[in-house]
This record gives sequence, C-alpha cells and structure tokens, in this order.
Amino acid sequence: MTAARIALDPRFTVGPIDRRIFGSFVEHLGRCVYDGIYEPGHPEADAEGFRRDVVALVKELGVTIVRYPGGNFVSGYKWEDGVGPREARPHRLDLAWHSLETNDVGLHEFADWARKAEVELMLAVNLGTRGVAEALDLLEYSNVRGGSALSEQRRMNGADEPFAVRMWCLGNEMDGPWQLGHRSAADYGKLAGMTAKAMRQLDPSVQLVVCGSSNSGMPTFGAWEREVLEQTYDDVDFISCHAYYRETDGDRASFLASAVDMDGFIETVVATADHVKSVLRSEKTIDISFDEWNIWYAARFENDERITDIETWPIAPRLLEDVYTVTDAVVFGGLLISLLKHADRVKAASLAQLVNVIAPIMTEPDGAAWRQTTFFPFALTARLAQGTVLRLEIECGTVATSVYGAVPVIDGVATLADDGSVALFVTNRHLTDVTDVTIDLGALGDVVVSECLTLADEDQDASNTREDPDRVAMHVNDSASVKDGVLTVSLPAVSWTAISLTRAGAFHAAGRSSQRSA
Repeated sequence: MTAARIALDPRFTVGPIDRRIFGSFVEHLGRCVYDGIYEPGHPEADAEGFRRDVVALVKELGVTIVRYPGGNFVSGYKWEDGVGPREARPHRLDLAWHSLETNDVGLHEFADWARKAEVELMLAVNLGTRGVAEALDLLEYSNVRGGSALSEQRRMNGADEPFAVRMWCLGNEMDGPWQLGHRSAADYGKLAGMTAKAMRQLDPSVQLVVCGSSNSGMPTFGAWEREVLEQTYDDVDFISCHAYYRETDGDRASFLASAVDMDGFIETVVATADHVKSVLRSEKTIDISFDEWNIWYAARFENDERITDIETWPIAPRLLEDVYTVTDAVVFGGLLISLLKHADRVKAASLAQLVNVIAPIMTEPDGAAWRQTTFFPFALTARLAQGTVLRLEIECGTVATSVYGAVPVIDGVATLADDGSVALFVTNRHLTDVTDVTIDLGALGDVVVSECLTLADEDQDASNTREDPDRVAMHVNDSASVKDGVLTVSLPAVSWTAISLTRAGAFHAAGRSSQRSA
C-alpha cells in the first residue's frame, strides 16, 4: 500500500473551462457515419435515418462540439458532393481509407444530426487537394443568411437559416506524408495564411485552427509549429495538437504514464507559440485545439487487408474498431486530467472518434448500441467539471517506467463551479498497490462528499463487448469521507476516480428537496 497527500486551494487557479474541451470527432471513416450515427431501416432510426439510441448516448456522453468531416478524409473531399438531392450525389473514391463514399450524409444531414444531438458543429476545409476558393465557397454556403448564389443554393436545398459554423479547421495533418496534398511548413503556412485572411474577409467572426504537428514524434515537430505560426499568427486563433497512445510490448507502467507525454506535448507547443508571439511583438495569444486524441492500437490494423482493386472498394468497412479495456479507460481518464490541467491554453479538444471507429460508443447493424470503457471517464468529467480548473499540490511516491523514468504514482486535477461545488479527478498509476490519499480541504470550508465513483477491476483487461455490454462500469467508492476538513479516499491499483464535493448546507438542502419530490 502507498500513500499520497494533496493540497487543494481555490486560489490555485489554472483558468476557466471552455466547454469545447469536451468535443469529439466524426469522420467519414469505416462505420463512424454509416452504420454508426446513420442507419436507415434500423428499429431506432428516425425519419432522417439517424439512430436515436446513438443520439441518446452522445447526449449522455456530454459532447459539446463535433469536428467534421475529417481527418484524412477531408483532404480529398468535395463538399459540394454532399448537398442537393441524394439521388444526384456522386459516389467517390476515398483515397485515405480505400473506401467508396456514397455521400448519402453530407453537410445538411450532419448539421441536422448535430441539432438532434445538441452539439455545436466544427467544420474542416480541404487544403490538401483544394484551396482558398473552395474554402470561401463552403463558408458562404454555410454562414451567409441569403442573397448570394451559394447561400440561396443552401436555402433551395432545404436550410433556410445558415448553419452559423463558428470554428473551422484549416486542413488536417498537413505535415504528414500520408496526407493528400502534404507539403512543407513553408508551403502550408502560405496557403493557410491566405485561406484564413480570405475567410475573415467574408466572416470576421470565425475562429480558425491552423494545423500543428500530427504528433510529437514527427521529425519536424516544433519547427513546423514555429514556421506555420510565423506565417499565420495574426489570422488564426488556435493551433492543433494530435496524439494517440497505446500499450506496447506489455509495458503497462509506461502506458499508464501517457499523460506525462501529453503534458510535455502541450507545454512545448505553448512555448513555441509564445516564442512566435514574442518575436512578432504581438499582444495576441494563440490557444490550442487538441482536436484529435485517444487510445488507438494502430498496430493491430497495420496488417489488415487493404483492398487494392479500386473497383471493389467497400462502403463503410469495419476499420479501426478497437475494443477498450479497463486499463485503456484509466489512461484515457489521465489524458482528460492533462487537458484540464492546461485549461488556460487548451480551449477545445476533440475525442477521436465518436462512434465505432476507436470510439466510446459502439453499434451493430440492426442491433444494439453500447458504451465502451472509455465512455465513463469522459461522461463523468463532462458532467462534473464546471467553472474553473484548480491546480493541485500532490506529494506522493513514484513508479518506474522505461519510457518516462520515474513518474508520480498519483495524478489529478480539480475544478471549482460557480456554486462552490468542487470536483476532483485522480488516477492511481500503480500496477499492484492501493494508494491511500489524504486531501486537505480546509480552504474550502464545510464540504461533504456527494459522489465518489471509481473505475477499476480485478481484471485490468476487462472490456464491454456486444456479448457482454455491461461488464465494466463505474462503481461507488465508499472509502471517501471528510472529517475536520480532510478528505481520505483509497484508490485501487490502476484506477481512475471522480469525487464531487458540495457545501454541506447545499448538499443537505438538495437531499431534503429530493426526498420531498420522491
């Protein structure tokens, strides 16, 4: 058994939470769209073909904004293919994922789905095989109320009101050799800068995300961010980060410390952006859109048979359908902690992806939809994390890792809502030992534990599947208690825990109100 001490003080603030940090990502990849959010003929399908059971799970997950339609897919996408009568829409070859795109779901349909799911729409423009003119056309079509050729075309296609898309991604992973239209930082920076200026001329209210590195292991990482920002700084609001993590070669200790890498990634990009700010003598600050992050076992799919005969490329094949374990979900929860710890600069994030493809929600054609293990940390954090992020002072032992050296056994963050309630999110990285945590709450006044839920299991590889969709869930952790301003809680090995603290008077009043209602 190990022990840890945490100091929590409402004066130790990081910054306010931008609710867009709880975003997600829907790409035309595998079964994310077709047989995922959209399945006409399914018993749960609505009149437009969208699965109501999936919409309900998206709402439960707490997603606030969704990035669409890619991803690698967007670099070969013609948005015009997905508007107008379905029977007139062309089938196109998707070079990114060796699939056939029917365009049954396009901008109008996805905007309708976003309204049903009560999420904001974030659009990506194609800067791989297209450029300034096409981005302007899409912006005019989406955001201009009427009176112009493209806005009137949108109205004729059934959307009288504009889609009013606020947040736009200027391409996707343009540093990656796998990307259609891949180019150097200098060439991409010029194109992104021209596109940003043009889009702002049309709609000055847009918020623009310029492509950062595809991951921190890219040979151009750092230099790419610097050069791109030097050419776009005055015309964009965010730079993107992308990161995926997985357990490799049975090295679970390093995997459990993945958030250490995410912390370093964010802090390096912030330092680079602030360097450019200083060089340019700008008063503006560039924030981060961490618009792709997740656990992804990409190596599992490297040997998948890719159909090389273009004439037989499938529609919505099963691709990248990872099944997540308890350990994956604990690491996932640690990544959420990392994003919150940097809430002063991470103002948006997109869990990649939402349904079926490396996703928290899974579906079967004509069948059920269910929650993966990673669903639970996201849903709880989105529900409980409100207001301002607080920095915790943590004293604890370390665990040895082959990748990151000695890392703290405990990681955590807290949030403070306007009503005075506090949420804590903590992870225990120890492979075998329970960690007893003592948290000094003296600066909060009289508070009580209103909720304490832990994700852990004797079988760290347990998962939720089509056959057993409820095998893994959050469990009440009844070890949590407050006495004399001190919270004590026991955290199982390889676990993620969320604790909600409420002012004592408010908690008891809420309890009486609940009893009267019952």
